[in-house]
Amino acid sequence: MTSLRVSVGYELEVRGRSRDVEQRSFANVMDQVVLADELGYDTAWFVEHHFTRGFSHSSAPDLVLAGLSQRTTRIHLGLGVVLLPFQSPIRTAERVATLDVISGGRVEFGTGRGASPLEYQAFQRPFEQSRRIWEDTLEAVLAIWNADGEPVTRENEFFSVPNVAVYPRPVQRPHPPVWVASTSLDGYLAAARNGYNLLGMTMLKGLDDVAQDIAEYKRCLVDNGHDPDTRRVALMIPWFVAPTRDEAIQAAADPVLWYIRRQVNLVTPPGYYDARHATHRVLGQLAAGMPPAEAMDTLREHHMVVVDDVEGSRKAVELIQAAGATDLILQGQVGGLAHDHVCDSMRLFMREVAN
Repeated sequence: MTSLRVSVGYELEVRGRSRDVEQRSFANVMDQVVLADELGYDTAWFVEHHFTRGFSHSSAPDLVLAGLSQRTTRIHLGLGVVLLPFQSPIRTAERVATLDVISGGRVEFGTGRGASPLEYQAFQRPFEQSRRIWEDTLEAVLAIWNADGEPVTRENEFFSVPNVAVYPRPVQRPHPPVWVASTSLDGYLAAARNGYNLLGMTMLKGLDDVAQDIAEYKRCLVDNGHDPDTRRVALMIPWFVAPTRDEAIQAAADPVLWYIRRQVNLVTPPGYYDARHATHRVLGQLAAGMPPAEAMDTLREHHMVVVDDVEGSRKAVELIQAAGATDLILQGQVGGLAHDHVCDSMRLFMREVAN
């Protein structure tokens, strides 16, 4: 069996505008996580996004995971990620600890600062100070948990922790594992300096460039006194496996391209022209309307997505391990892909690819 820990990840996208479609999407995703629990997947990760109609309706991932904590027994519950700048560190500490308690200590605490200026406008936070707000908020959350129920004081212009003791305490001691999500080398290095686990994706740069960034992350861990062998690196990739490559492409090409067109608009920082993102500009052109077959070929070539048969999926897993990842997050439910196709792919992956 592959040494990669294999998980599932969700944007909770909704392809259609009716309430019925939205509600069915939630029901399908929750059923898929129950199946993932039975099949032996490591973690179920849920993003947090706001105001992203269609692309992601996962605005309250902790509530979804709380529901799943009562329908599952083993699978870890990943917050991938809590957008820390948008709420008090007190509320973050309380809600994540509560989820850890009711799940029996199964929480993975992913954190991030978000990439959407609209979110910062709506939550009345300055986008240009997002990194500092994230860093200060995370420090305060961890201080609350490390205090083990004793009062904590933190003050800055964006939040106040006024000498209060915060409950409940997490089951995991001193707190759940901390992950940082990023799509940039700067973000990778910020995680490494503090010794945090890393959540990444291949959708922007492709696997080769991400591998270079992972190597830099591990070097930075060493430079800051952290053992890279004890840190985890997870890559989230849209993935669909079928008995044949043609079957995989026929089932998943349209949903994947629908999803990609929305994703690229969300994660592209305004005015970003880094030359290392040449592959990303190719992706943007694909999203703008290149022929679907050509688009899929390019996406698959750079392992921005994996849509393949069992043998192709095995080769992709080997490349992901070689890139330095310890964890693979399969994003199986994308672009309105049929629920039964998703479940079939999940089963086939664990039976024929992971084993």
